[in-house]
Amino acid sequence: MTKPDDTIRILIPLKVRKKNGRPKILPPTDYLPSEDQAQDPHILRAIGRAWGWRRRMEAGEFSTIQELAEAVGLAERHVSRQLRLAYLAPEVLKRLTCGRETSAVSLYDLCFTAGEAWEKQVGRVFPASQ
Repeated sequence: MTKPDDTIRILIPLKVRKKNGRPKILPPTDYLPSEDQAQDPHILRAIGRAWGWRRRMEAGEFSTIQELAEAVGLAERHVSRQLRLAYLAPEVLKRLTCGRETSAVSLYDLCFTAGEAWEKQVGRVFPASQ
């Protein structure tokens, strides 16, 4: 048996915040993730979906975003915003998918970042690397 004085208490400075509508535990600001850190599955899924939609539109399956939105059963505004992810800079895509680096922006903000010049995208998505 242990005595009450033998108790060890460990405090880990974590914060719980909502990210993409779900609670997420955030590490301290000075924490650097390890190389085996996995990317946010929501971002990966959205990028894959956007590329699939882009291919279908380029193949002529749909001529407008409205037709695509009706076919996939989502709001036109949502499809339009997420379709922008198919036009992210190659460096950003590489680092998000292959490099497994965590993005400094949310999925929502990443959609708007895709409209910027490729040189600016890297700095916005991965500000710590500059």
